[in-house]
Amino acid sequence: MAQNDEVNRGPVSRGEVGRRPLFAVGAVLLGAFLANFDSRLTSIGLPDLRGAFSLGFDEGAWLSTAAIGSQIFIAPAVAWLATVFGLRRVLGVPSLVYAVISLVIPLVHHYPILIALSIAHGMLLGTFVPATLMIIFRNLPIRWWLPAISIYAIRVGFALDTSPSAVGFYVEHLGWQWIYWQGALIAPLMALMVYLGTPHEPVNRALLKDADWGGMLLLGTSVSMIYAGLDQGNRLDWLEAGTVMALLIGGGVLFVAFLINETLVRQPWAHVNVLFSRNVGLSLVVILLYTLTSLSNSSLVPNFLSVVAALRPEQTGVLLLTYGALPMVVLVPLSIYALRHFDPRTVVVLGFSVFAAANLLGTQLTNDWARENFVAIVLLQSIGQALTLLPIIIMALSNSDPTRATAFAAYIQIMRLGGAEIGVALMGTWLRVREQIHSNYIGLHVENGSIEVTRMLKSFSDYFASHGTGTASARAVEMLAAEVQREANVLAYIDGFWLCFWLAIAALIVVAFITPPPPGPFTPEPFGFAKTVMRRCGVSVKA
Repeated sequence: MAQNDEVNRGPVSRGEVGRRPLFAVGAVLLGAFLANFDSRLTSIGLPDLRGAFSLGFDEGAWLSTAAIGSQIFIAPAVAWLATVFGLRRVLGVPSLVYAVISLVIPLVHHYPILIALSIAHGMLLGTFVPATLMIIFRNLPIRWWLPAISIYAIRVGFALDTSPSAVGFYVEHLGWQWIYWQGALIAPLMALMVYLGTPHEPVNRALLKDADWGGMLLLGTSVSMIYAGLDQGNRLDWLEAGTVMALLIGGGVLFVAFLINETLVRQPWAHVNVLFSRNVGLSLVVILLYTLTSLSNSSLVPNFLSVVAALRPEQTGVLLLTYGALPMVVLVPLSIYALRHFDPRTVVVLGFSVFAAANLLGTQLTNDWARENFVAIVLLQSIGQALTLLPIIIMALSNSDPTRATAFAAYIQIMRLGGAEIGVALMGTWLRVREQIHSNYIGLHVENGSIEVTRMLKSFSDYFASHGTGTASARAVEMLAAEVQREANVLAYIDGFWLCFWLAIAALIVVAFITPPPPGPFTPEPFGFAKTVMRRCGVSVKA
């Protein structure tokens, strides 16, 4: 009987299987989606939040950095904390505190208090997503693992595609406060589901006695400082700002100190030798490339529609919700079915190929493109989201050592949160620099006195003459400058799509070097032609 129970739970599980696994799955769903929705809503709704809190541009930028940087600070340590203190203590209590802070933040108008609450809000939010994987492996029967991980994986793309519509709905109908207040309603429900779906676990005093608190603080602080430096770098002009340089250099020094600490302490918390496995290291590289490739979905399409097409988030959200989020409802079950019967490397290759096709299509955009022109791109990106992240996680978990689960989880969270946010910061810099370069090149061909420029200025002057002849010439020059800037922005976004295309190609190359994983709970059960192909490739299959 005990042997059968071990088989049902699988070798990675270390806690008791929950008596009510559906509640644990519900907690996984709510926690993962709430974390991504909250971060995304804050980012998209930042202009409205600046107005509501009466903040300047710089103050609003630091508000966003504080909220996300604090998530990066705590997220790597959550798996270890859950192992020592139990999921109920690590996820249940923070959920209730998070709900209270979410309720209070919209009522605060003193900036230092607002920043402090945003940091606390982000740290509590940072516990939700890492804890979801712990719930899956510690408290769910093995047959639930793949569907539950699919929820964890798909929440990224789903949140990206539904957040603009949610922000628009809140601001236009319910009020901007609901950007925060939604958490006050959802978090207590998540805490209840955690309590009902996970068993009570005693504190692991043996691990607590040998806790590597220094390593946890060094890693969290270093990565969050590096993120803050990159996030503010685009606004403060990078090397020209002492604040940015202090954050980047200080974060780099602390990260080196973390590596030294992990080699000296008796019980290292997240020693880098967990990455020495070829497949594990390559899988983490693929996760990083995925976060960068998917920037075409999270950054390029909505930002183009906002900057060039001048659409509000709720207008952009219709496209992303209809052709991005809703198709995932159908695509995720197909992805789960494919992973049950095919090598996850095959599914990953298909997903990145679809991403590459979407980005290649995006390189054809012009200034005439409107919302409807992005339908094919968003639909392809939706397919790529469904077929990429889930099999990448399965590949990484299939090759990981269960005895080093907390260390492995720390690096996954760095790639997940740090990679995504750092990628957004770097993409913003890429677009800004490319826009400046293209604006300069276009400007070289706009010569004062040339026939084409004179004809265009006259056309603009005639248009503005009916509103006042005295200002018509000046407004015509402004109109021409705006046309140059628009074209420069279009060319910059084309460069952005090219960058994401080559990142997808790089991911395909890295996947080609990943070898088959050892047999385990995620080993596919192929049938027919798939079984023949996998056996010829040397992949172990279940009988």
